[in-house]
Amino acid sequence: MAPSAASSLSAATSTDAQLRALVARGFRFIDPRDENGDVVAVVGVRAHHNVVDVVQLHGEDDAEATRIPPNQDVLAPRKVFWRETGPAHEVLGAMLELPDDRTPGALLVPTRVSA
Repeated sequence: MAPSAASSLSAATSTDAQLRALVARGFRFIDPRDENGDVVAVVGVRAHHNVVDVVQLHGEDDAEATRIPPNQDVLAPRKVFWRETGPAHEVLGAMLELPDDRTPGALLVPTRVSA
């Protein structure tokens, strides 16, 4: 097997494993189609901890993951807490590493101030 084919196979296996890991975390996936029935993207969504995580796969080199507020359009959010774009295996890896209970870079404000 040629080195580029082996590398491509490795990335595909890694992406498959990452998708299974996302499903295990509660992501639900759909595959929106165009008027001809062709898959336009693979989209995964998971709501948790008052946020929504979304992954969109348009190809193995074209993926996006976002963490958004629950009141946003998942395919075209106006407000985004976190975003990663790039090759699918990198984007899925970043989503898997994102902590569930907080968003990196978010300001944590105490809910109660003691006197």
